[in-house]
Amino acid sequence: MPQESPGEATSIMTRVVARLLLAPTLIAAIAILVKGYVQPGDGFAAGAVAALGIAMQYLAFGRREVEKKLPVRGIGRLSYAGLLIGLTIAVVPLFLGDPILTQYPPPGADVIYLGTLELITAVAFDLGIFLVVLGYGTGVISLVSRLIDDPSSASMRDATHETGNGDPAQEGRTL
Repeated sequence: MPQESPGEATSIMTRVVARLLLAPTLIAAIAILVKGYVQPGDGFAAGAVAALGIAMQYLAFGRREVEKKLPVRGIGRLSYAGLLIGLTIAVVPLFLGDPILTQYPPPGADVIYLGTLELITAVAFDLGIFLVVLGYGTGVISLVSRLIDDPSSASMRDATHETGNGDPAQEGRTL
């Protein structure tokens, strides 16, 4: 049996460890999101942990293999959904005559429980923050890996805004 070089063995070990750690990383992210109301934890930290778990997959397997095996292609768009949730939770109280980001149900009122989790607006807001951080983090990781993988395939339109006025000096200007 031929012996593997140390570089190949490390690569195989890295892939195995990365594959084994993905599910626990995502479960830990969900636990951080849910535990934020009992102990320290929140949507931002949970989103960062989940994005790091996906980043680990990109580092171990490369962009093409990750995009084949995991549903990460449009995950960057989750940040838009999270932003919509967060803005809705923030603005709806204004239309009800309450200050911005008012918590519902109000303190002292009956709360609906899902297991031990209180279903209050703060939970939905943290879910929105989680989606923003996860979507943005994964989108940036995907863009960087696309640029590293094939610099000619990632056009400047991926990271810039076109003015559309036909002036080459104005085209591709960043926001």
